[in-house]
Amino acid sequence: MIDPSTPSRAHSNGARTTDQEKQFQPIVPDEDRPPLEPTISSISHHDMPDVTYVVTGDLDEIYNRFSVRRKKIITAVLSFCSFLAPISSTTVLSAVPEVAETYKCDGAIINLSNAMYMLFMGISPCFYGPFGNIYGRRWVSVISAGLFFAFSIGTALAPNLAGFFIFRIFTAFQGTSFLIIGSSVIGDIYKPTERGTALGWFLSGTLIGPALGPFVGGIIVTFCSWRDIFWVQTALAGTATLLVFFLLPETIHYKRSEELEGLSRPQKAHRMWQWLNPFRIIHLYRYPNLLTVALASSSLVWNMYSLLTPIRYVLNPRFNLTSPLQSGLFYIAPGCGYLLGTFFGGRWADHIVKKYIRIKGQRVAEDRLRSCLIFMGVAIPACMLIYGWSVEKRRGGVALPVIMMFLQGVAQLFCFPSLNTYCLDVMQKRSAEVVAGNYMVRYMFAAAGSAVCLPAIRRIGVGWFSTISSVFLIVATLATYITTLYGKQWREAVDAKKKARKEGGNQV
Repeated sequence: MIDPSTPSRAHSNGARTTDQEKQFQPIVPDEDRPPLEPTISSISHHDMPDVTYVVTGDLDEIYNRFSVRRKKIITAVLSFCSFLAPISSTTVLSAVPEVAETYKCDGAIINLSNAMYMLFMGISPCFYGPFGNIYGRRWVSVISAGLFFAFSIGTALAPNLAGFFIFRIFTAFQGTSFLIIGSSVIGDIYKPTERGTALGWFLSGTLIGPALGPFVGGIIVTFCSWRDIFWVQTALAGTATLLVFFLLPETIHYKRSEELEGLSRPQKAHRMWQWLNPFRIIHLYRYPNLLTVALASSSLVWNMYSLLTPIRYVLNPRFNLTSPLQSGLFYIAPGCGYLLGTFFGGRWADHIVKKYIRIKGQRVAEDRLRSCLIFMGVAIPACMLIYGWSVEKRRGGVALPVIMMFLQGVAQLFCFPSLNTYCLDVMQKRSAEVVAGNYMVRYMFAAAGSAVCLPAIRRIGVGWFSTISSVFLIVATLATYITTLYGKQWREAVDAKKKARKEGGNQV
């Protein structure tokens, strides 16, 4: 639900907006188009995806501000930026023994630094999501990219373990902004029935990065110092800063900072606290549909990082490998799977949306989730079980785990575009906050997976640990399926309660 002080732009049928807001109004279908049902005037703004006066949302003029070519350039820049934070989370995996030797500690401590990295990637969205809504996407991205560049230098030069931890944490806090702002920009410039495809390309960076990071790190640490991993990261971050500065325009439809004009300083401070209060994002999980989708995203990220983190410790002994480069080659398999899935996953999600628009005559946000069910509930758990037990029982040679990692990578790209686009669609007024909340939860689980996977595998074996991951995925899939059936009712029930409280004179 929007802030009560926020100017409403949801008007009754036929109402006119102010001149300031007119440029953001959807195009009303003319008489040449098929007749549509009138708009219901009493709904809340974030239910706009389901308003029947525009069946798909594709008629909104705001999505035509940029040419197709410009949109592709923006998406490419965002995809490159989204590559940075996730690749930084895994490049060090191939060099864990070398980093541990430098700082005179156990490899589990260095893996703990990765868990802390994920933890702060999860905390960061609580701040960058609201900032992107208040001040726009462009300058938040430029500042974040510049800080990511600076902290990458600090990590490369870290003189001791404490410095290494601190600069890794600072880098993680900046890097997540690319993921939040990037998803929001995709929602700003692409029509609802095109977002899945665009997000598929954008998300390819977030998934290819973690998979190829250890391979790149393995090459570097085989021939150079592990510190060169972070100098390469610094160079990539500098490139991202330049790309964002010169090629990323402002895309936001409405900056909330405009609402601060004319307010006194105490009023501005109060309003800013309302917007930036991290509990505002946590409070979104009153909506059960957002909680179940966050659980689904978390099961995928848990699975990904708990698979990638211990590869050097699991597969090197299994196949008698002796160098970081050899174990790094195993990361190519899921990376190639993510790359192949990029071409099909987003398109499949958009296809399912259009299919159910034809069936129902309107776009219901939850229908998009149907596109990921078979992949999240069947394909990925099956791959994990075969991978884990083939390694545990020493069956199938090198080929079997490589094939399973590849197929799992493909399947994940059929899941993430669906889940991420749902976050953009379901509450369009607060899409940045919904995406931020989703990333917050998923990276909390990524942190847990990174921290516990190696000790757990040492204790119970890779087979049983893979079984636990598979069960998590299946439970999350069942919750997602229930959301496709009842998600709209859940949203309407929460909105009705909030409306009743407001009518009773209580502010939410």
